[in-house]
Amino acid sequence: MASTTRHVLVTGGAGYIGSHTVVELLAVSQSGPVKYIPVIVDNLSNSCEGRDGTFPIPESVVRVGELASWDPIFHKVDICDIEALREIFGKYSFHSVIHFAGLKAVGESVAKPLSYYQVNLISAMNLIQVMDEFNATNIIFSSSATVYGSPQKLPIPEDHPVGDCTNPYGKTKFMIEHFLVDQCRAKPGWSAVILRYFNPAGAHPSGRIGEDPKGAPNNLMPYITQVAIGRRPFLSVFGNDYETPDGTGVRDYIHVVDLAVGHVATLKLFEQQEPIGCVAYNLGTGVGYSVMEILAAMEQATKKELKYKLVDRRAGDVASVFGDPSKAAAELGFKATKTLQDMCADSWRWQQMNPEGFKAAVA
Repeated sequence: MASTTRHVLVTGGAGYIGSHTVVELLAVSQSGPVKYIPVIVDNLSNSCEGRDGTFPIPESVVRVGELASWDPIFHKVDICDIEALREIFGKYSFHSVIHFAGLKAVGESVAKPLSYYQVNLISAMNLIQVMDEFNATNIIFSSSATVYGSPQKLPIPEDHPVGDCTNPYGKTKFMIEHFLVDQCRAKPGWSAVILRYFNPAGAHPSGRIGEDPKGAPNNLMPYITQVAIGRRPFLSVFGNDYETPDGTGVRDYIHVVDLAVGHVATLKLFEQQEPIGCVAYNLGTGVGYSVMEILAAMEQATKKELKYKLVDRRAGDVASVFGDPSKAAAELGFKATKTLQDMCADSWRWQQMNPEGFKAAVA
């Protein structure tokens, strides 16, 4: 039986989660009834440029192509530029959109709130508007557990109150969620899936792609691996006086490959005959780990004693956040399978194989 072809726009597809999702999207296309053709747009604000600084495709996307035996379709586009976005939609007929693009650091958002409101909200509004203009009505939105604010109960279900966000980053995610809720109410033909994540970690098991932020990492796992490889002198542990077992913050970490698989599982909702409106799912393991537990697990993976310093709490952080993933299991058939040990081993393999990240390949 001939497969059905679907073009999927992946905004921010050169980044950490986006690149892994494209790998899984291409993998399922090889054997499933639907052939997905990813079209990546990214402004490369937090991704590495191409080889020799002139190659038109960023290194992360080149490696995705090598892993998946795929000829990449990539456009360097800032989706805050609505005319550039319209040009992309004019070139392809998109069945669905996976929206990753945006600024994403909690601490930075507290220091630079206007940048976060401008970039994240304008880009999302542009995307929704252009989708509407071109009759593209299916979207998966990369949201965040930060929309829950300080949790009233743990694990957090999807019907937990949202909006009491403790930082501008979370507020932008909350606002974009409501953009989509309102759009689906106004346009009954739309289907929007909101995926709330709980701290992606790890890397592709090949060691070919992983998390490679520009500047100092804002996420815990890549910071620890950079300490282990010698790029950073020590890890700063932000606060040890939270109401948690060891006083450090507790989060639900999910392997980035599991997270990518969750996105692909979500796409099947768009194959239903009727639009689904706007729905939300937690993607996580349902298990919380503290900063010190992550540090200990990374010491086992690296076989090194890793230096750290206790410092003051970081503005906008909460004590514990981990979600209830049972809805995704029941309705999407998705369950995270990789362990904390997998996350640490794969992160360390990526860092060892790429001590300077993608930069060395493009120097």
